[in-house]
Amino acid sequence: MRQEDMEKILKVGVLLSAERDPNRLLERILECVMELAHCDAGTLYLKDGDALAFEIMRNDTLKTYSGGTKGRPELPPVPLNRSNVCAMALLDNRTICIEDVKDNKDYDFSGPIRYDAMTGYNTRSMLVVPMRNREGGRIGVLQLINALDENGSVCAFAPDMALVMESVASQAAITIQNVRYMEEIKELFQSFVRVMSSAIDERTPYNASHARHMAECGGRFVDYLGTCEGEKAFSQEEKEEFLMSILLHDIGKLVTPLEVMNKAKRLFPNQHADIAHRLEVIRLRAEIDCLAGRMTVEEKEKRISETRRAWELIEEINGTGFVQDTLLEGLKELQKRDYIDEDGEAHPWIEPEEYRMLSIRKGTLSEEEREIMEEHVSVTDRLLSQIHFSGSLSHVREWASAHHEFLNGTGYPKHKRAEEIPYEVRMITILDIFDSLVADDRPYKRAMPVDRALSILKAMAEQEGKLDLGLTELFIKSRCWEAG
Repeated sequence: MRQEDMEKILKVGVLLSAERDPNRLLERILECVMELAHCDAGTLYLKDGDALAFEIMRNDTLKTYSGGTKGRPELPPVPLNRSNVCAMALLDNRTICIEDVKDNKDYDFSGPIRYDAMTGYNTRSMLVVPMRNREGGRIGVLQLINALDENGSVCAFAPDMALVMESVASQAAITIQNVRYMEEIKELFQSFVRVMSSAIDERTPYNASHARHMAECGGRFVDYLGTCEGEKAFSQEEKEEFLMSILLHDIGKLVTPLEVMNKAKRLFPNQHADIAHRLEVIRLRAEIDCLAGRMTVEEKEKRISETRRAWELIEEINGTGFVQDTLLEGLKELQKRDYIDEDGEAHPWIEPEEYRMLSIRKGTLSEEEREIMEEHVSVTDRLLSQIHFSGSLSHVREWASAHHEFLNGTGYPKHKRAEEIPYEVRMITILDIFDSLVADDRPYKRAMPVDRALSILKAMAEQEGKLDLGLTELFIKSRCWEAG
């Protein structure tokens, strides 16, 4: 073997070990072996069930190339039977070298003959090398066609070329297996992330598909930024890290109490039922007092009317997004009212805890409940701290657990300021707020029109200094919430 060939083999090993894209790896393998063998054409097959699937085909004379990053060639797979030379090489784990296929009767060469008839090509010499991994598992086959001499004429493959190709095929098989292992591990982890994200959404009807919507929108936003001059162009790995951060950003909600997360109105269902029952008791007491002569008909009708208005006030406050001053004044007056039960004891029309819940100005959560809800960010950080993220995913925990931080320091849980908040976190925050505003499945508000949601984002950036103004404007321009 020439020194030049030895150097090429070593170079092939370096090239293959550096490639991580499965399709590009297959292309490199075929390129390298054709260069080493100095041949005119080649095919790389990979085992797929009980057949060999065409992965890459290259023919320099015909100037044809298919497979690899261009997609698998649309050719029927070769059955793993003993009539096909490529199948035989894999079944017997041996290299087959043929000087002239037209003079060989041992194998079925009807395929190459038909190919020659259709294209005008002349298939002569062939070298077929099996690819097996270190455990002896069958991976695929390299089929090289028409070795060329120094003058470019077709000749037989050199006797020592089989050993060279076997060495390269062994390296190739191990590299393919390693890349497959990495892809399988990566897919397993991504599947786990998708399951965890779905579990959060499935846990409550009021958070359905939030992370998925954010990820879809975020993916399109990343692609848009790549077209903008001066903005960050994400690599595929960086994009995957960013999207994984989105899918995991609410994982802390797995431990948030459902009665808090699902609180659609200010009053809990049992509180709502207690007030309804209490007002009914007050109405019935008025009826009884009237029949007993302790209350006039006019007084009875007035009391019944008062309970009706009280219920209407409670229902309006309980279901509104923001409690106006006039409603709060009515609630304060209602709080002062008592009724007498059958034992002569006085009881309030609404209990102190009920009054406290109905006095919540905005949303449905009390301060204590809001703190419980906000705790999900810290829980997200603690949960993700137990996962060992690889180098390409090293920022997932940081980005996922900071999505409620604002540039002006008013966010939570760490009240970070602009200089502490990464570019990617600023993007996630915008995506999270936007999806929350336009979502139609939240218990405490109606879905907001897109234009109104965008106005709020812009106000949060321009007037309040909470969001990154440049990214907010790019988000609005991208219209990345629109699929397709």
